[in-house]
Amino acid sequence: MADSSAGIPTNQLRKNSLGVGAITFMVVSAAAPLTGAGGGIPPSMLFGNGAGIAGSFAIVTLILLAFSVGYVAMSRHVKNAGAFYAFAAQGLGGRAGGAAAMIAILSYNAMQVGLMGLLGAVASGTFAAWGLDWPWYVWTYIAIALVAVLGYRQVDLSAKVLMLLVLAEFAIVVFLNLSILFKGGAAGLNLQPFTWSQITSGTPSIGFLFCFAGFIGFEATTIYSEEARNPSVTVPRATFISVLAIGIFYTITSWLMTMGIGVDQLLPTLQGMPDPSGFLFMLGETYIGSFLTQVMGVLFMTSIFAAVLAFHNAVARYKFVAGREGILPDAVGFTHARHQSPHIGSVAQTIIAVVVVGLFVVQGLDPVLNLFVWMTQVGTLGILGLMALTSFAVIAYFMKDGMGESALSTKILPALTGLVMAYLFVIIFRDFGALTGAEGPLSIAIPALVPLFGAIGYLLASLLAGRDPERFKSLGKTKV
Repeated sequence: MADSSAGIPTNQLRKNSLGVGAITFMVVSAAAPLTGAGGGIPPSMLFGNGAGIAGSFAIVTLILLAFSVGYVAMSRHVKNAGAFYAFAAQGLGGRAGGAAAMIAILSYNAMQVGLMGLLGAVASGTFAAWGLDWPWYVWTYIAIALVAVLGYRQVDLSAKVLMLLVLAEFAIVVFLNLSILFKGGAAGLNLQPFTWSQITSGTPSIGFLFCFAGFIGFEATTIYSEEARNPSVTVPRATFISVLAIGIFYTITSWLMTMGIGVDQLLPTLQGMPDPSGFLFMLGETYIGSFLTQVMGVLFMTSIFAAVLAFHNAVARYKFVAGREGILPDAVGFTHARHQSPHIGSVAQTIIAVVVVGLFVVQGLDPVLNLFVWMTQVGTLGILGLMALTSFAVIAYFMKDGMGESALSTKILPALTGLVMAYLFVIIFRDFGALTGAEGPLSIAIPALVPLFGAIGYLLASLLAGRDPERFKSLGKTKV
């Protein structure tokens, strides 16, 4: 193995770089709290189950905490930046690991590139109000360039940038929440959003799918296991803290957003708005004033940028691991001589973003309704599939030897959450066209990318088994 101190690339990431706080900020930024509050919660209310979305977030938080129990149990025994890939390989075999690796690469690519569309649209509108009227794709390409620099450098630089952005966006939404709380909302505070009748009102399935999408990114804690300080402690803590932080934030925020307008007025107000994402800013004007609402608009833009950077870091690490272990070309599996970052995967991700955004621009497609919605739903679909696969991998991994872990964490909870995630995968795949507006052949072709990439990964792992059986047997093993 080459030595980075001699200025030679290695196949190891930069160890002991990240503590609990840094990893937590890295993954919470992918969930983009302000983006979720402004861009996710209002449409989930409008098209889903209205005021019941707060109760839905509470339920989804409990489901993901249950998933995390098995996920964390396996993370104590398998420490590999491949995360979902490594767990699938160690639990279900190398071919399943290859399938998981390629689905993960597709999913995080799709999430990052899709968010680029939303970022370009939001930045275009924000800067146009200040007299700088450039097309959305100009801002998107500026963001791609900034992310390329940060993704190429040491991981702790990205963590510091994300920490500042996430703290700022949390602060502004918490301030709005407190203002609504202390003013008693529009007509007094109540717990109606948590009643079963509200949770099951409207179209609850769409509401729950939006809720799950709001958490995408929390699972990335294990991606940083090779760069964490004391990963056996750091990764589990960061995982549970991330789920609780995201879940509590969204539950309370969606409840207070409802209280800010009143349960009875919520849907009529949203139905009368040309763009539901304006709902949060309408509440801002009412409760914290125009200046802070303008600040919130800027932070909305930086929130999306933080999520883009987090997903870029995640997919670069998946590509690095896939190269290091022989699924992708070996050259992808080396880190930068000085930064010890997965720079080749990062550069590849930048090129993909440039090309995909360019295709949407040439076709004249909408950056939000097409690029953002189509791509992020593909990402959500793929990650739900990976979570189901991982749950079953946990059961298989501990089947012969519990290694000191309880049956609850290695069998019962993984089985329950695996079935839930598999059910959601089928629902999203079936209803992809209705959920995203993709019509005709696209409603099948776009979600079909997930099983297609899974099949490609399975084939690549099979080819590795044929040319290098010993390397195939080592897929997903601990690298710390």
